[in-house]
Amino acid sequence: MHPTAVLLDLDGTISDSGPVITASIAETLAHFGYPAQTQEELLRFVGPPIRDGFRAFVGVPEDRLTAVVEDYRARYNERMLQAPVFPGMAELVRELHGRGVPIALATSKRQSLAVPILEDAGLAQYFTVIRGASEDETRAVKADIVEDALAGLRDRGVDLTRAVMVGDRHHDVDGAGVHGLPTVLVAWGYARPGEDDGAHAVVHEAAELARLLS
Repeated sequence: MHPTAVLLDLDGTISDSGPVITASIAETLAHFGYPAQTQEELLRFVGPPIRDGFRAFVGVPEDRLTAVVEDYRARYNERMLQAPVFPGMAELVRELHGRGVPIALATSKRQSLAVPILEDAGLAQYFTVIRGASEDETRAVKADIVEDALAGLRDRGVDLTRAVMVGDRHHDVDGAGVHGLPTVLVAWGYARPGEDDGAHAVVHEAAELARLLS
């Protein structure tokens, strides 16, 4: 693909955060008396803004949403650094940086959480731009995050003519598509069947992704 810039999602793409996210959600649902969900159902929460997940998948009403989200965040914040990096992804990030390919993080996770997660993994220094959701998550839709990441790269003089998005959910495909970017979908993430619709390609391991981005 010879990309001039690469935008990377975090959860399900770089970080295997599904177990810590779903464990936190399950505890929150139990705390507030909502029915237990299966692991497959809980994985739906990984990717989209967390407020949207509680609304859509559980039906949390607006007057309870803030309390539910705050409870989840408190539980997740305690264990978020326990999520490992997927095999080969740290090497891929370092390889892209070593080749001079600008990298941006574009995640619907709050930016204030994304930064320490990348720092803990020893990867933050390789990113030209790190963009995530605002603290109040009023700006958390993937198309907005991609827009912010592209703007940050543009401000640094990065050539965006062949920018590429890499993610694991249809939110990544759709959000990047709004801005005319092709998306490579990684199969090791949390996509459900059919979420690869519209993706430029699907890869099954980091080495395959590295070859595609070479």
